[in-house]
Amino acid sequence: MTAQVADSGKVALITGASRGIGYGVAEALVARGDRVCITGRNEEALQQAVQRLGADRAIGVAGKAHDEEHQAVAVQRTMEAFGRVDFLVNNAGTNPVFGPLAELDLAVARKVFETNVVSALGFAQRTWAAWQKENGGAIVNISSIAGLAPSPFIGAYGVSKAAMINLTEQLAHEFAPLVRVNAIAPGVVKTKFAQALYENREAEAAAPYPLGRLGVPEDIGGVAAFLTSEQSAWMTGQTVVVDGGLMLNAGVG
Repeated sequence: MTAQVADSGKVALITGASRGIGYGVAEALVARGDRVCITGRNEEALQQAVQRLGADRAIGVAGKAHDEEHQAVAVQRTMEAFGRVDFLVNNAGTNPVFGPLAELDLAVARKVFETNVVSALGFAQRTWAAWQKENGGAIVNISSIAGLAPSPFIGAYGVSKAAMINLTEQLAHEFAPLVRVNAIAPGVVKTKFAQALYENREAEAAAPYPLGRLGVPEDIGGVAAFLTSEQSAWMTGQTVVVDGGLMLNAGVG
């Protein structure tokens, strides 16, 4: 980051943020003056992301999102470095298999849910206990339009993202009035995670989108910044669809 921005005094913990959507969210929050702790599995990639964000604004904690010890360390390190954790963005996710649910290895299904859903709950419990229960804040869960409608060949991922939407509603109810909890449901965003969905066929993949393109991480970062700002102070338990209009096609015969 080259431009100097005023310190907002706010701090965010963003999971799965060494690249892709998570990094886009981190960029947006740092740009407005927040400090961030980002997590990811790869230490080297994480430290490169920290340097790009600015070592005075960001720290990184490497580990696997579903690992409870990693969750505890990430929250602890955030509190030690910045003294607070106002915002949690649960972005870490996995989709290790493509194929029909009828043939899905149940061990893989468990891995998907551990990473995509249970880890989000774990991080939410820990940020709530460490800071938000007494001081307030906001949580943003990154879901997917795959959680809103059937998505062939990524069924387990879609079911986990549907669970993420319900988790958002449950936490919003429990954590009110101090902590607001909302979700974002993106369409296909151009990241390494989603590369298999558009690689070598981007024009074809983007054709159904009324806005004429796939998403980029900055599209999601801007919405996450809104959902963690005072501009969304009367929003909780909502899922914001950010999909270039793709779901408008659902009613077109």
